[in-house]
Amino acid sequence: MQLDLRPSDALGLWHAATLEHVRVIGPDLTMRQLAILLHIYLAPPPHTVRGLAAMLGVTKPVITRALDTMGHMGLVRRLRDERDKRNVIIKRTVEGALFVERLGDIIIAEGRKLSSTEASKP
Repeated sequence: MQLDLRPSDALGLWHAATLEHVRVIGPDLTMRQLAILLHIYLAPPPHTVRGLAAMLGVTKPVITRALDTMGHMGLVRRLRDERDKRNVIIKRTVEGALFVERLGDIIIAEGRKLSSTEASKP
């Protein structure tokens, strides 16, 4: 499937999806937290604090702060790696999976609205 969006259409979709996300899902995340969360749920595990920091090009404390927030929200869990106690493994949760799924549903719905609006234009 190929999308043919102008930058203003793409931004409009992102705007509509973020507004609906705040209305429907409730707790909102920073862009950094959302990037981390989506990486944890969309990229194959295992995920570590060290690996996430390297992927985003930030320090481990930056990742730790983001994970603290997401952990309090129930979106992720952290466990010590039993094989290497220096590593912290990030685990998915049911609440986190549902959060990501709802976000995907919102993006789909808003994309369909955009498509139907575009299709009705002369």
